[in-house]
Amino acid sequence: MASELDALLTEQVNPATVGIDKMNSVDLLRAINAEDHKVAGAVAREIPRIAAAVDRIVAAFQTGGRLIYLGAGTSGRLGVLDAAECMPTFGVEPGLVIGLIAGGETALVQAVEGAEDRRDEVADQLQALALQAVDVVVGLAASGRTPYVVAGLEYARKIGACTVAVTCSPDSAVEKAAELAITPLVGPEVITGSTRMKAGTAQKMVLNMLSTAAMVRLGKVYGNLMVDVRPTNYKLRERAKRIVAAATDVDTDKAGEVLAQAGDNPKTAIVMLKRGCSVAQAAAYLAAGEGFISRALTLEEKEIEV
Repeated sequence: MASELDALLTEQVNPATVGIDKMNSVDLLRAINAEDHKVAGAVAREIPRIAAAVDRIVAAFQTGGRLIYLGAGTSGRLGVLDAAECMPTFGVEPGLVIGLIAGGETALVQAVEGAEDRRDEVADQLQALALQAVDVVVGLAASGRTPYVVAGLEYARKIGACTVAVTCSPDSAVEKAAELAITPLVGPEVITGSTRMKAGTAQKMVLNMLSTAAMVRLGKVYGNLMVDVRPTNYKLRERAKRIVAAATDVDTDKAGEVLAQAGDNPKTAIVMLKRGCSVAQAAAYLAAGEGFISRALTLEEKEIEV
């Protein structure tokens, strides 16, 4: 086991930071920041593989499938975070994007000893979700060797689901267990083996890209506005007004008035204002345009049913 860990890129000693225990705060932070600058480039080199995964996720959503993240420790928490943020940001239904973590909910707020080594746990979790071949399972493991993640990907492949590995170590067991592999090589950490740092940042960036790009491809963004946002609190209600106002060149008072008529649905409100139509007509245009505002705005009235 020791020799296996020694070979991992994420466990190597970083020569640029061997003296940080003697640095003052400013120099220490500059050293961390210099290493963080390497993350974006590492992720950029993986864009072709990230794009391939996005295409598979979009296809899954279009055929009734789900996106399921699984990981342990920091990786697992990042997956749960990304899944949780999809519902308010993009208005998706609960259960479309799911995050699983070794050790369950307890592991979100404290370390659960040995959870990452429990191969049987992930199979139980995926069975409880009734995993299907139309789903996409993304396994997250900075080291690329986490047994929980390897077992989850192996189980998903047996079901026939699309599998994606996101790791920061090349030629890993997690890579080999997946159909597609995304491997941003960020190099040794500032603190040896502390993969919550550069590796965690890289994984967060990849997850942002996977979910955001997939949602854009599904018509949940108009321009760069999050038009499927669910205004469930004061901040989001105000954001929804600003989104409608920005998309239609009206003031926020008018945007709020039409938004209320549209049942707090920014997409419907935007089409109502852009086309000068009723709530029912706007909903029909959006349905005919498969949820894309840009398509709804180009349809002729004869192409819709109210």
